[in-house]
This record gives sequence, C-alpha cells and structure tokens, in this order.
Amino acid sequence: MLKLSTYNGVDQIHGVAAQCRFLGPPKPNPIFPRRKDGAFLARCAASPSKTPVLAVVSDRGPGSLAGRVETNTGPVTLADRLRQGSMAEDGKSYKECFIVRCYEVGINKTATVETIANLLQEVGCNHAQAVGFSTDGFATTTTMRKMHLIWVTARMHIEIYKYPAWSDVVEIETWCQGEGRIGTRRDWILKDYATGEVIGRATSKWVMMNQDTRRLVKVTDDVREEHLVFAPRELRLAFPEPNNSSLKKISKLEDPAQYSTLGLVPRRADLDMNQHVNNVAYIGWVLESMPQELIDSHELQTITLDYRRECQQDDIVDSLTSVEPLDDAPALSGNGTNGSPTATEDDKDYRQYLHLLRLAGDGSEINRGRTIWREKPAR
Repeated sequence: MLKLSTYNGVDQIHGVAAQCRFLGPPKPNPIFPRRKDGAFLARCAASPSKTPVLAVVSDRGPGSLAGRVETNTGPVTLADRLRQGSMAEDGKSYKECFIVRCYEVGINKTATVETIANLLQEVGCNHAQAVGFSTDGFATTTTMRKMHLIWVTARMHIEIYKYPAWSDVVEIETWCQGEGRIGTRRDWILKDYATGEVIGRATSKWVMMNQDTRRLVKVTDDVREEHLVFAPRELRLAFPEPNNSSLKKISKLEDPAQYSTLGLVPRRADLDMNQHVNNVAYIGWVLESMPQELIDSHELQTITLDYRRECQQDDIVDSLTSVEPLDDAPALSGNGTNGSPTATEDDKDYRQYLHLLRLAGDGSEINRGRTIWREKPAR
C-alpha cells in the first residue's frame, strides 16, 4: 500500500508507474486525477499492447480499496495489473516478462536452471489465474476443487540455448493442451525481450491426483472442458521437430553409479501448496551428484525429468549420476517454425548423463533424468 502525503506521495505513485512500464527516470510534475474519497489514480500499462488501467492508491487504512483496480469488468487485484503479462489476442496463450534478479544468478553470473524452472512455473500459474482458475492451488478448476483434485508433474523437459544474465529481461510465452485421457501438457517459449531471440524452450506433462488419497485419477470430461477452452484449437508444440529430445525415453540408471551424493534431506522451503516437495527442488538434487570438474567446464543445455513418485518432508534422498553415451547433440540457434530454434552443428564439446533419485531407505525410485551439457562459452 502506498500512503500519500503531499508531493512525496505523488512521487511514489509515479515511481510505481514508471517501474511498471520499464521506463527510465520519471518525468517532472506528473498529474493524477483525485477521486472523491481522496485517493489518487495512477495510470499503469502492464505491457505495450495492453490498455492503461487506473490503479487505486488509497490513503485509508486496512479494509480500503487499496491493492485493487477498477475496470469495466469489475475489480481486479493490483498484482494482476503490475505484472508484465497479458493474454494473447486469441486468448489461447499468455506472455509475461521477468527481470532476472541478482539472487537468481549463479557462479556463471547468469540465471540458474532452477531460476528458469521457477519462472516457467510462475508464468504457468499466472496464466491460470488470468483465465480465472484458482489462486489457492496450481491451476485448479472449479470442478477440481470440489473433488479435491490437483495437478502434479509427470515429466519436465527444458532446453536453454542462452542463459540470461542479471538484469536481463526475459519474455516467456506459455499455453496448455490436452494429453490423452490421464493428463495435460504445458509448453513454453523463452525469448530475450530486448532482441526477440529465442533463448530456450520447455514442455511438460501433468497428471491429476486426489489430494486426500494421493492417488492418480483420470481427467474427467468436466475438468477437460473447463481446462481446454483456453487451449489452442490446433496442436501447437514448443518442440515440433520429429524425434526431438523431449520425446526420448529415459533408461533407469543401475548401480553402481559413477557419481553419487547420499542422504539429501528436503528443506521446509522445498514444500509447496500441494503438501509435497516442489518439482523444481528435484532439479537441484539431480545436479548435486554431478562431478565438479564438469560443472567448472560445461553448462547445462538440456534437462529431462520423469517424476515417479511424490517426495515428502521426512524422506531421505540419494542422488546418482553416470555418463550416458552421447547421441548427436547439435547446438541450436536461429529461428525456426513456431518460434523454435533450428539445429546447426558446431564444434563444442557435449556431455550426456543419466540420473536417478531414490529413497535412501528402501531404494524406491523417485525420479529419473537425463542431462546434456555443452562447453562453456569464452568470457
């Protein structure tokens, strides 16, 4: 909440509006209309394509209208308007821009793969909220909430062609589609907002679980109708290329593994609103058993994870890794169909690994994965 006091309050409002539009220093002497109740109205455009809206900034205490905006279709949260995101004109996909924060970069001074995965999750959830799905669960529809159903990740595939650095702006587009009778899929395309260059792609498969019994269930026709009304009418894939790596089966890694990190324990912060370890935490566990010399010389290009079972707070996890014979792993650059890069060969050194996460107690399989690493670019 912003509390107004003469010119200082106006300066604060203009600062918010400037940040919302990715603008530079504020222009002098801004003029804002005042409502009858004493609050100011600040114009704010979430993206260049969106019509400016009036953000209500009130000088009243708790219980006021602060934090909401007035539109022709009724009140909307202020967070919705301050996000740099909007639906596509056809209503079948959603785009949002993100600034890479200093705490989201790693030793390479670029965003980590966990940062990328968290942004994918964030834009997916914001897409769900934008079309009216639940704000207290990951994209749960009205029927799902009545039946105590939730979405859980079954497979995640991420390819990163260029990592954004601190303060870079990344534009992410996402959309969802059906995936057989038992699940759904969500795809993403990541671009450098400044240049329009495709810097990454991702796809995922999700299945439905009963939140009380923790058992998988088929997607009902009611849920499918609620969900797919916002999906593209024709199949649209982030990876339209035939035999692309997102389709490859992951073999189970057998003992003895070449590298291992044992006794990993979930932190409380790893748990999400579905009462289990969030899918992004598994990425960090997989990388924990990578050899340090590879981390020093290479960066992650592709990661594929198959989620086999839930992980709870009391579980103890072992992370196993072994080298896998490398298929042809081309570098990817340029623009292909559907905003997708086209493959071009280069002389970089690539490495490929198999991964397994298992319970330390009985050896039950939690997750299996594959990663492809490329030689780090000269800096």
